[in-house]
Amino acid sequence: MTQTAQRLGAVVREDFPILSTEVHGYPLAYLDNAATTQKPRAVLDAVTGYYATANSNIGRGHYRLSLAATDRYEAARAAAQRFLNAAHPDEIVFTRGTTAGLNLLAETFADQVVGPGDQVVVTGMEHNSNLLPWRRLCERKGAELVVLPTGTAPADPARFAAALNGRVRLAAITHVSNVLGTVNPVRDLVDAAHQRGIPVVVDGAQAVAHRPVDVRALGADFYCFSGHKMYGPMGSGVLYGRRELLSGLPPYEVGGGTVKGVAHDEPVRYVPVPARLEAGTPDVAAAVGLAAAMSYLGEIGWPALRQHDAELVRYAVAVLGEVDRVRVIGDPAADPAGIVSIVVDGVHPYDVGGHLDRHGIAVRSGVHCASTFLDSLNLLGTVRLSFAVYNTEAEIDRVRDALRTLRPGEWTRDRPGVRFA
Repeated sequence: MTQTAQRLGAVVREDFPILSTEVHGYPLAYLDNAATTQKPRAVLDAVTGYYATANSNIGRGHYRLSLAATDRYEAARAAAQRFLNAAHPDEIVFTRGTTAGLNLLAETFADQVVGPGDQVVVTGMEHNSNLLPWRRLCERKGAELVVLPTGTAPADPARFAAALNGRVRLAAITHVSNVLGTVNPVRDLVDAAHQRGIPVVVDGAQAVAHRPVDVRALGADFYCFSGHKMYGPMGSGVLYGRRELLSGLPPYEVGGGTVKGVAHDEPVRYVPVPARLEAGTPDVAAAVGLAAAMSYLGEIGWPALRQHDAELVRYAVAVLGEVDRVRVIGDPAADPAGIVSIVVDGVHPYDVGGHLDRHGIAVRSGVHCASTFLDSLNLLGTVRLSFAVYNTEAEIDRVRDALRTLRPGEWTRDRPGVRFA
């Protein structure tokens, strides 16, 4: 095993209490990190510490606890600004996650710029959360959703540019495919759109745990991600928006914290963003935990994280390729982002997932909320291995060994064409 994988897979593993769990008598090998990551003690302690020492509502109370909670919440916003290299703290809106951020944009920004007969462009590899909000928007507005086919390769900037005709008002792209780990050339795609005056929304859910994201270098107009996919709490997330665009958004939800004043017979006066887009009581603990997760990644450092990803992905491609009937889909080793998707010829993906579970190995089997993408690849589904900082090459060896004892099961026999979204 390489030195980086030893450090991050063995030593860092001790930071994650849940990884001492046994499943069916085997040590847990958790390889479903693209769905959600496990949480280190630093994040657990930050959440518990907030509730134990500062829990109160923010921005409303002029007493010590409320002021302390407000300070921690805004410190988390500043941490997110630094994490993304955003220009201003008020370009950071806290959300429940990527899905919430994308829906917010579809219902506010896109609602302002997309009209009847217009087009919205997405890539063919989008997760449902970066497909369905735009589809619903187009249906409501009488606009057209244009899907740019990609296959297993990254979106081609020239083909993307060719799709950006005079009717296109918005483009929405994923940074990293949640199915294959394919990394899109976001900067090139954004440049092509901006040359035509088209704003771009980026789904960064699968990127932020695996590579540094500089929204100014990418040129992204909006960038969304979820905290729980980068070692933070569930229910935490960030919507970044360029200040000049974000400041013009109407409230997505209305209620406490969004207004300067309310009178029954006068127009409502709303506060500026980001508070205007964060109605009600926020999940302060989730924001605090997310900031702790960002700090945890910073302490490890991106060079080590990137090297660890590369080692595991390339090792998995090589080792799993030794197993009969196993095929790696796409080329995840070209620009490793922590995901390797496989199929086992002649065996339903759910049978594969169930077999691995009986060996203490947690993977995701199916269409990964991207059934349209799997349809375009003529695949029923895949078995996805997705890596985190605590995974090791030894766990990949366990996958290989378990696959060598795999036999078709009830899904293959009785429901060979059935899948769930």
